[in-house]
Amino acid sequence: MAHTLPPTWSVRTPPRWLPRALLYVALAAAGLITAFWVLAKVQGLLTVLMVSLFLAFAIEPAVNWLAARGVRRGAGTGAVFGVLLVVMVAFVWTLGALLVSQVTMLVKNAPDYIQDVVDWINSTFHQDLSGDDLTKYASEWSSTIEGYLVGLAGNVWGIGTVAIGAIFQMLGVLLFTFYFAADGPRFRTWVCSLLPPKQQKHVLRAWDIAVEKTGGYIYSRALLALCSAVAHYVALRVLDVPSAFALALWVGVVSQFIPTVGTYLAGALPVLVALVHDPISALWILLFIVAYQQFENYVLQPRITATTLDMHPAVAFGAVIAGAALLGPTGALLAIPVTATIQGFAGAYVRRYEVAEEAEAPPPKKKRKDRKRPAAESPSE
Repeated sequence: MAHTLPPTWSVRTPPRWLPRALLYVALAAAGLITAFWVLAKVQGLLTVLMVSLFLAFAIEPAVNWLAARGVRRGAGTGAVFGVLLVVMVAFVWTLGALLVSQVTMLVKNAPDYIQDVVDWINSTFHQDLSGDDLTKYASEWSSTIEGYLVGLAGNVWGIGTVAIGAIFQMLGVLLFTFYFAADGPRFRTWVCSLLPPKQQKHVLRAWDIAVEKTGGYIYSRALLALCSAVAHYVALRVLDVPSAFALALWVGVVSQFIPTVGTYLAGALPVLVALVHDPISALWILLFIVAYQQFENYVLQPRITATTLDMHPAVAFGAVIAGAALLGPTGALLAIPVTATIQGFAGAYVRRYEVAEEAEAPPPKKKRKDRKRPAAESPSE
């Protein structure tokens, strides 16, 4: 006997839009996966372009200043590049001479330092060590370091590959920076030609704000570095610390252009060099570095950066941490100018209102005092 399905159990056909919707979802997922794959492959190129654009924004005010005086943008960009190259070579050469002199002096005076350390350990911890004991410990450490260096030398192919990659990235940054700065107006026009007329005005304004804030950041940092280098040079000369010019240059550049930890890295080197020669001078140098840092934070920096980079220190510190988390050291260097640009763009377009004062509280109501009714006159009165 055949069984028949009830009328309510009839098979429903899927709606016509469902296959098309599933196809669109599959295409969107494939497009996202492809986009992420492409971004992962070109991440190095994007980083190079971002750094190049930042450097082009930094030198564009100087290129514009030369172009306004009749110098062609290509020649002006080349002149700015030449000045920066001379400054970098002088900086590296000066620090290289400092390193060579200090290492030579350290090797020459190593026996005296070892004997001083032995005497200090014996007098402080009541030990009976000799120079031979430290020599034995030093030989053990040297064998360990030698094994590490041998292993490092075995990986010379990988180190060479990384070095070549870094050199090509640096050349790419320089090339793109030159093109962005030399052809800045043409590149800006090309970008705006892809947008409708209403959006072009906003893009041009954002571009001008980025150039102003980035250039202002670089030039204010350079001025602060100059002030720091001069002040520390005078202090190092007064305290008769060797290589005063190189150490002052190191303090000025590193303390201003390396965010967050630059101050500590800059102050550590002159203190160590002074400590090798005279511990009392090292203490005075440390006190001077701390005092000058306070003077710079509360007197110099607010006046120099008032018109170029008005940013709260907490915002700057958070921006550096976020940039380092996103792009590593490159993000840490770019974080403050990018944040200043966003802050300037928001200040130009976000409307601010004055905070109204709190309404005055109504005066407290006076308590009504119950008046005593006069006693009724007695009938006898």
